[in-house]
Amino acid sequence: MSALPLSGRVALVTGVSRRIGIGAAIARRLLADGALVFASGWTPHDEEMPWGADSVSPEALGAALGATGETFHQWPCDLEDPDAPAALVDACIERFGGIDILVANHARSSHYDLETLTATELDRCWAINARASVLLARELGRRREPTPGGRLVLFTSGQHIGPMADEIPYAVSKGAIQQMTRTLADALADRGVTVNCVNPGPVDTGWANARLHAQVAARFPGGQWGQPEDVARLVAWLVSDEAAWISGTVLDSEGGFRRWR
Repeated sequence: MSALPLSGRVALVTGVSRRIGIGAAIARRLLADGALVFASGWTPHDEEMPWGADSVSPEALGAALGATGETFHQWPCDLEDPDAPAALVDACIERFGGIDILVANHARSSHYDLETLTATELDRCWAINARASVLLARELGRRREPTPGGRLVLFTSGQHIGPMADEIPYAVSKGAIQQMTRTLADALADRGVTVNCVNPGPVDTGWANARLHAQVAARFPGGQWGQPEDVARLVAWLVSDEAAWISGTVLDSEGGFRRWR
């Protein structure tokens, strides 16, 4: 028997585009734990953001994650398209023969306050962050045999702990994900799928400028940001057999972040 906890399991991980991102860290950890990983990302979104795109080939990304062509595949996917979640799950099953784990790590970042937000931006954040997560959950339930061992991990932010008035479209759509967790857990329970949601707190993936980086660091005990690997460890546990009794839960994994300071 393999000593690797995820040996023989297939994981679909969204939001894998930048090598220093949370998605890449999750993919790397699941690969190390023995899973076959089908990754998706959408570089055009990164190109719109201040941090920019990490434009490497799927082969280079796989090599950076310690994978081979037999264990890792990357497929670009724009989850704003309502048909994309079904196509993504279909592509995963075609490539690896099934799906056991789905980590919906993707997100549209959006910095609009109440005065500057638009209906278009609200709709885009809803479609990508919230709607796509629900549609991915539906496809996982449809395409997987109703046996124990299925895992769905969603991602929210800290909007349920403190206000995010400068990121209203993002915060509202991420709040929907937090609230849908228990409902999706119940909807998928008889399919053998647990559903949990992670709030990772501020994670250092290169998105903050020097001034903001210092301000946020000062709010952490010891002055150290959360790292992508911190998130990956929690996700690896949630998708393992050891977490089979945990479902419908939102986990705030913020390392003692003191947002009130």
